[in-house]
Amino acid sequence: MCGLLGEYSFVNNLSDSESFANLLSLSKHRGPDSTKIETGEKYRLGFNRLALLDLSSAGEQPKKSPSERYHLVYNGEVYNYRELIVKYDLQNLESTSDTEVILHLLDSIGVVKTMQQLNGMFAIVIVDIETYTLYLTRDFAGIKPLFYGINDIGVVFASQFDQVFKHSWFTENLKLRPKIVREYFAFGYMQAPNTLYENIFQINPGELLKITNDGKIIKENILHFPKESLLNTHYDLSKCRKALQKSVKLQLNCDRPLASFLSGGVDSTLITAYAKETKDDIEGFTLKVNDEKLNESEFAKSYAQHLNLNHTNVEIDENELVSIVEEHFEAFSEPFGDYSSIPTYMVTKKAAQYHTAMLSGDGGDELFWGYPRMYDVLKKAWWFKLPLFLRKNLVKVTNKFGITNTFAPFTKSLEQFCMDKHIKLPSEILDSLFKTGYSVEMSSNLYRLDKKYNKRQLQQFLRWNEFYGHMQRILIKVDRTSMKNSLEVRIPFLDKEVIEESWKTYFPLDNLKDLKRPLKSQVQHLIPQNLIMQKKKGFSVPIVLWLRNQLKPDLIKTVLNSNLYGNEHFDQIKLKEYVQAFLEEKHNNGWGVWHIYAWQKWANKCVLNKKNI
Repeated sequence: MCGLLGEYSFVNNLSDSESFANLLSLSKHRGPDSTKIETGEKYRLGFNRLALLDLSSAGEQPKKSPSERYHLVYNGEVYNYRELIVKYDLQNLESTSDTEVILHLLDSIGVVKTMQQLNGMFAIVIVDIETYTLYLTRDFAGIKPLFYGINDIGVVFASQFDQVFKHSWFTENLKLRPKIVREYFAFGYMQAPNTLYENIFQINPGELLKITNDGKIIKENILHFPKESLLNTHYDLSKCRKALQKSVKLQLNCDRPLASFLSGGVDSTLITAYAKETKDDIEGFTLKVNDEKLNESEFAKSYAQHLNLNHTNVEIDENELVSIVEEHFEAFSEPFGDYSSIPTYMVTKKAAQYHTAMLSGDGGDELFWGYPRMYDVLKKAWWFKLPLFLRKNLVKVTNKFGITNTFAPFTKSLEQFCMDKHIKLPSEILDSLFKTGYSVEMSSNLYRLDKKYNKRQLQQFLRWNEFYGHMQRILIKVDRTSMKNSLEVRIPFLDKEVIEESWKTYFPLDNLKDLKRPLKSQVQHLIPQNLIMQKKKGFSVPIVLWLRNQLKPDLIKTVLNSNLYGNEHFDQIKLKEYVQAFLEEKHNNGWGVWHIYAWQKWANKCVLNKKNI
């Protein structure tokens, strides 16, 4: 895990070397072990390393392929690198790092075929010195970040958003994109390939970008999981289990201390149990909170005892969580409005005191229909087969007589109903804040559903939507908070083979107990039924209470008493009135208010602060 920065000039005019080094230092927390910068004709590459494989200097980057045709910087882990050594009979490797394998493959089979062979989490930048072509690519699940900006001067690429927009090629002409600003206020994060600024983007998950010497861009999908799939009720679920066991085994390979996050949930328990099969001394790591409504540590403790697992249980109280809110904002170089980032920052900070890498159970909910909102959409989808005027009148009658209790039929479309489940500032509020025509751009692709669909197709669409939507927000949260603490988090559920196998599975969601049925059945073979927590509590924070009490003075200072960044694109008076109404308890949308608060905290820290970097 590391932080990378680079620039590629179309006009052979690189930035000042000192400024480049200062920009690179912004991601030093992502790679505290070593820093290295190399400059070639028309390009410069910088790298901050967090060493996890081959801790010697032989594992440092930037690095060239044996032929010296390809110059590379790479953030992440390729888990199948040992298999690739055998498959392609790679010889004369100078290190035991996965980076070395990528470089040899580039010489052997070229860029595109190499990227197609990789299984892992990665953001990779390659300069082909022979043709002076730049390649940017990102893993198929979107675990590792890769931002880039492009203009007439050239391309800047980096692990962090601020390293691009603070680069001298872009600072003078930063222009907000109002549609994406609205998208942030709705969803709380920037959805790839968009960013807030013109000419600055993110690489899509599974995408390879080829940029030629004259600035031409060619895009290619290395791996993109489709909305449609071969959903099969007779699928052999043991294939998925074996893929997950293999994934966990591969991801245990590490030359630094590694453990596994263990909550009371199905996903992390399954990952930890499979890790125990390979690594007998694997440690489970649990954060204990002093709120019984949220605390899952007793369940985790019972699982650990049953598995005969080494277990670290770190206890914190609410005051300690509140105290790190300001510090936790330092983890984000982009606006990010999911307040569960606070406990995630805390648990990664605590884990980093003991370990350098952790296994996580993220991804299970998205791959195996784990969210109640998915079931709710399936249950209510039939309403949207009816015309809007008819279902509006019908539901008034059914609600009146207690047959139903829903407002779903009043929503314009099923796509809008799905999207509203992910939006934290309601559409009517956004419409009043933003100028006409600033619709949420994401709705044109991520929430587009074919007009003709059956229940099985809709269920698959919901998985695809969560994978490329909500899960991306989770991955941003985990990557930014963990890497701020110089901790690598590995996610076995998002192994290429696990995703491919899960994408073939189908099981009807006839009730809420069906959610994640295959994973629950696997856990029940490992943990006695009487020990398994029947309903996950979730590690969250009482954000409404905090914003009205402990965080209220800073909320007032940051939002109500400030000139809000980007207000030329939205009505800041109405926005402040919405926050004031929350403080006066006229509504309880703490999450929506947090989006606003987090926006201005980011702007104050990363944009409006003119202090030299």
